[in-house]
Amino acid sequence: MSITNREIRRLSVLALISLLVVLSFLVLRPILLSITTGLILAYAFIPVYKRIYSVLKEKNTSALAVSILVLLILFIPAWFLIPLVIQQAFDMFTFTQTIDIVGFVNKIFPAASEQFQKEITSVAINFIGKITSASLNALVGFLLELPTVLLHLAVIIFVFFFTLRDHEKLAEFVSGISPFKKEKEKILVKQFKEITSSIVFGYVVIGIIQGIVTGIGLLIFGVPKAILLTIFAIFASIIPMIGPWLIWVPAAIFLFATGGAGAAIGFTLYSAILVSSIDNILRPYIVARKTGISPVIVLVGMIGGLFVFGILGILLGPLILSYLILFLRAYKERTLSDMFSPE
Repeated sequence: MSITNREIRRLSVLALISLLVVLSFLVLRPILLSITTGLILAYAFIPVYKRIYSVLKEKNTSALAVSILVLLILFIPAWFLIPLVIQQAFDMFTFTQTIDIVGFVNKIFPAASEQFQKEITSVAINFIGKITSASLNALVGFLLELPTVLLHLAVIIFVFFFTLRDHEKLAEFVSGISPFKKEKEKILVKQFKEITSSIVFGYVVIGIIQGIVTGIGLLIFGVPKAILLTIFAIFASIIPMIGPWLIWVPAAIFLFATGGAGAAIGFTLYSAILVSSIDNILRPYIVARKTGISPVIVLVGMIGGLFVFGILGILLGPLILSYLILFLRAYKERTLSDMFSPE
């Protein structure tokens, strides 16, 4: 069976395209996560862009206005918080070296046996040491990589600006090369939007809000190193089935053990009622209203994504698993082949 010239040309074109795809991936790989961050950030701010564009009637100006807004949101808190976080991180390290953990454990468990108190003390020392060491290592690593961080931030803002400005053309281009049937494509796009909105707003945004509200309580009730603990509370709040209790429960115990029983009770009530209501009311409403995506999938995706992609994996991991489940569900229902256009 002979191969025609047309088939040879077709194979040559496919080989060239495959080579270009591989080379492009190698070129973009160092900044691929930054590009993805810019795209996701643009998706979240497209409603804001549309509102501004409806007033200004000019794409470049509208996209620039939203980009400046995002930069202000990022830089103004960072300008004030980074020095405080650095100072509090070192203060926390110094504090953990001088804290009387034995006396603290004895006060919390006065009726426990001496062996139990020793074991709890040992666990507490190891836990505090690891948390403090990891925090300092992350902080030092961030400072050493600051030029690289700023470069990635520039890529994010660049992608963010042009995605906002040209999001309609980008959607049209992706639709043009999509292998899916147009009616199926509309359904997939709708489901992808719902999944992305569910994770971005239902977990990340609400987690940030919940962590900040926890931080306000830490400040009000006089918990030491409140700014640093707020950062931890934000990350804990984003992760499902963990939440800010990982921060506020030890903080309440600390207040009680250091003689602030009234502050401990007030802080506990504040956290249990106000902070928990954000998670218990808003998050299920948004997630269930969007997709009903399982918190287990989100949790596994966040943990796995954190190991693979770093901090951005908290968002990318659940998205990847959710999209995979979407296609697996279509395969199970034997509708996967119906999604694709015939050649």
